[in-house]
Amino acid sequence: MAIKKKTAVIAGGIAAIVLVASGITAAVLTNSSGHTAEAAAREDATTVSESGAVTFNLTPDQDRIRLDAVPEAVAAIKASGFTPIEAGKLTVVTSPYAAPLGLYADDDATLIGSDPDIAQLIADGLGLELNLQPAAWADWPLGIQSGKYDLITSNVTVTEERKDVYDFATYRQDLLGFYVKSDSAITEISEAKDVAGLRIVVGSGTNQEKILQGWDEENTANGLKPVEFQYFDDDAAATLAVQSGRADATFGPNATAAYKAAVNGETRVVGTLNGGYPANAAIAAGTKKGNGLIEAVGIVLNAAIDGGEYGEVLARWSLTSEAVEKSEVNPAGLPRS
Repeated sequence: MAIKKKTAVIAGGIAAIVLVASGITAAVLTNSSGHTAEAAAREDATTVSESGAVTFNLTPDQDRIRLDAVPEAVAAIKASGFTPIEAGKLTVVTSPYAAPLGLYADDDATLIGSDPDIAQLIADGLGLELNLQPAAWADWPLGIQSGKYDLITSNVTVTEERKDVYDFATYRQDLLGFYVKSDSAITEISEAKDVAGLRIVVGSGTNQEKILQGWDEENTANGLKPVEFQYFDDDAAATLAVQSGRADATFGPNATAAYKAAVNGETRVVGTLNGGYPANAAIAAGTKKGNGLIEAVGIVLNAAIDGGEYGEVLARWSLTSEAVEKSEVNPAGLPRS
């Protein structure tokens, strides 16, 4: 791995080692005892070229970050009376359709990505074998409710409506990101005035479009130039628009944009917002409400955060910007529609 610079920073009480490689930054969370995210620097996780492009391990041989069983979590499971669908195993559903969250390895059969890696940590911490199952994202609610799956780790946002039927333990921030061409003169987009007069690619009918429309209305009311909204049917066309200069920025889910920026080195982030803006949205592992599993899941996630394994998982998929300092069980979700 070609590493240009290595520095240490402290944010929110969590130590972070920041590796800067030709403009690509990956923060690796550690605990205060100096447990570094060594797996993020291993060649079997990612490699960084001199140009700054990141090569991710997309083979079936993932050599996932592992966690020892967490005694407190194992005890919590026993006390709760939770019984796995399959004895000795934790059956977790994930949707392999959006890198780096979930995808198939280059054998077109093995489930890989950050969500499967989080599932591995949870299963390990509970002292269970991971039984990972793929499904279309729209199919997970019935699968969890019917008892087909114990848990889901698949980019599920906590909402008040979902909390009526599911229990949640958070493990990632739900972020939206503004991305520009690597050599763009735009340095920051953090508030309404920053988008005035820009040509921005956004998905129709999405929350990010709603946010952008609100900012645009605020700008025009203040006499600033309007946003030029651009819509494309596919991601490749949107990417080409930015690279060719026909669009100034894209605004969409940060996780997938961060992955793409890391892979090709052609775009960079200039701002992020919470996906529930102005409310707070969190991504969480979910299970059937009241089945006794979620408290133990939260215990495992916090053990992995404190031990550094959680940071290693996010680092190997370029998702450290979405890290949480603590897993919360059933926090306030997005308000009811």
